[in-house]
Amino acid sequence: MKHPLITKLAALAAVFVLLLVGLAQIEDVVRDRQRYRTLTAQSVAESLAGPQTLMGPMIHSACVETWDVESGKGEERRTTEQRREFLLTAMPDQLQVRSSVGMEERARGLHKVNTFSLKAHVTAQWAALSGLQAHSTVKGSRLQCGAPIVMLAVGDARGIRTAQVSLGDQALALKPGTFHPTYSRGLHAVLPEAVRGQAQPMTLALDLELVGTERLAIVPLGGNTEVKMTGTWPHPSFTGRFLPSERTWGPEGFTAQWRLSSLATTAQQDVLGGRRICAGSHDASLSDYTPAGTTPRDCADSFSIAFVDPVNPYTLADRATKYGLLFIALTFVAVGLFELMKRLRVHPVQYLLVGAALCSFFLLLVSLSEHLAFGWSYLAAATACVVLLGYYASHMLGGLARGLPLAAGVALLYGLLYVLLQLEQTALAVGSVALFLVLTAVMVLTRKVNWYGLATQRADSPAPPAAHKDAP
Repeated sequence: MKHPLITKLAALAAVFVLLLVGLAQIEDVVRDRQRYRTLTAQSVAESLAGPQTLMGPMIHSACVETWDVESGKGEERRTTEQRREFLLTAMPDQLQVRSSVGMEERARGLHKVNTFSLKAHVTAQWAALSGLQAHSTVKGSRLQCGAPIVMLAVGDARGIRTAQVSLGDQALALKPGTFHPTYSRGLHAVLPEAVRGQAQPMTLALDLELVGTERLAIVPLGGNTEVKMTGTWPHPSFTGRFLPSERTWGPEGFTAQWRLSSLATTAQQDVLGGRRICAGSHDASLSDYTPAGTTPRDCADSFSIAFVDPVNPYTLADRATKYGLLFIALTFVAVGLFELMKRLRVHPVQYLLVGAALCSFFLLLVSLSEHLAFGWSYLAAATACVVLLGYYASHMLGGLARGLPLAAGVALLYGLLYVLLQLEQTALAVGSVALFLVLTAVMVLTRKVNWYGLATQRADSPAPPAAHKDAP
């Protein structure tokens, strides 16, 4: 063979391309499992209730103003009636929510979804209800208004389990729906006509039990809104437009408290303007009020809490596969160093088998993590691959003294990868430093190699030892 080194490099490049195709297929498998998990969340939401948003209570009254307009002259003169429909709304001046959240895990096959049960005690106070007084805009017009209605809107009304509302000592009858033109999902109660325009403060108390999937949002509708929430989930994720002013969390659960003023939020103006209340989910189909294409600018101000699983096996497996290319490259470099410094001859097919073993780790990881905890799945997959590579490398490189260091290096790579998967803020820094150290080691080990003379040495090298030939 005239140029053995070039031929070898070309063969290794072909092997590398084949392994890249294999890695791409494994990444597709991981993404498919992630899609199945998303479909599971949608299935649970369709059967139970989706992500929830709580808005209210607020009071509204639908009104109609009519007046007569005369047109024409003489015998052709006629009178027609004009009308204007409008909605009077009264937002609470003080809104307090005391709530607790219990978690329950639902499953579809192998995939699990976090659902929650919210028990809330809501107290709303209005200083006055002068905003419910209708005023004519046309002289001589006639005004007619429906009864004042107190309403509470939710993201998915199927999640309402129990609800009670009282005005002072008087219990009000709750009915489904809100009679609001925009926020139709929820519940309402008819208030006495006497409350319209009253100057004295009015206080409503509401007890609600609401279930949903993965995420809960609240619209701070009061002039001053105070929300205190406790829960049993140890990994809450606080999102939305406002973070809690106080929060604690631990293995036993979390406590969070929000204090907001209408000076800091446009929630009241957003609701008056008919902006949607959104569940805050990345998947718009999980919210009754979040159609496809909705952006945060289309939604009313809200804050939310997501009950996320920080050890999502599919997310971690997807992150792990992104390091597959680096794993293969570093392992090929290690085998190449043995081949170069110990004057061995490793066939491209052997490189292919080593790379295939490395790729199989990622497939083992995602399949085992569907049945075991991620840490145990990672340990099992890494141990199996390290043992296999150590055994094969001992024969490929001509002895345990050469195979074990390679296996130890691969084990170190798996350990480093596990550390990187657990890190969030410092993963890039740690990975960069580790890669630099590996590059430094390779440069130090090959500092005296005569790369120009390498091709000549290959051409003049003797045939493989008899131990690698067929026995006579």
